[in-house]
Amino acid sequence: MDITQPIQAYSNALKEICPEFNSEEITFMCNKVKVIDLKANTLYLKAGEIQKNIAFSFKGLLRSFYINDKGEEITIDFTKENTYAADYGAFINQKPSKYYIETLETCLIVNVPFTAIQECYTKFKNCEKFGRLIAEIYLNKAQNRTNSFLFYNAEQRYLHFISRNIDILNRISQEHLSTFLGIKRQTLTRIRKKTIQSI
Repeated sequence: MDITQPIQAYSNALKEICPEFNSEEITFMCNKVKVIDLKANTLYLKAGEIQKNIAFSFKGLLRSFYINDKGEEITIDFTKENTYAADYGAFINQKPSKYYIETLETCLIVNVPFTAIQECYTKFKNCEKFGRLIAEIYLNKAQNRTNSFLFYNAEQRYLHFISRNIDILNRISQEHLSTFLGIKRQTLTRIRKKTIQSI
């Protein structure tokens, strides 16, 4: 497996979030990661486990979900290329996760160890800034999801989702998308038909 492209993509992502990173810091971080290949429908993380690595997706789509008291899988996030998959709060505190993370497609993932991140914080000042910026990204994502349920109706949530994720819309099942939006599959079908007819 050629790891050159995944590592380069990870390096670019580091600099995109924190342009202040210098070559020594980038090299240090890239030397600590491992590239793994996972088949579709593989659990990257199980509820109850402590996540030891944060997953940077170079290729492939993942989803995060939990199982409610009715035994239903409720999707809370999708991770596409060049973004991170993690139960971030549990990850940074090294606590058992309440969520599952699974691959929806064959994925090529850059695994970033928790221990390497902590070592980087100690060694480089810019890494502390990077950690804060990542935390802000996850906080904003969580806040936006909360706001969508508080202030948007089902159709508005769908339109907001496709405005930001049109590139992965055809890669997600209606079942997964409907649970993410908090609606029934029949409602999602009706909304999609209405949206198509209005175009």
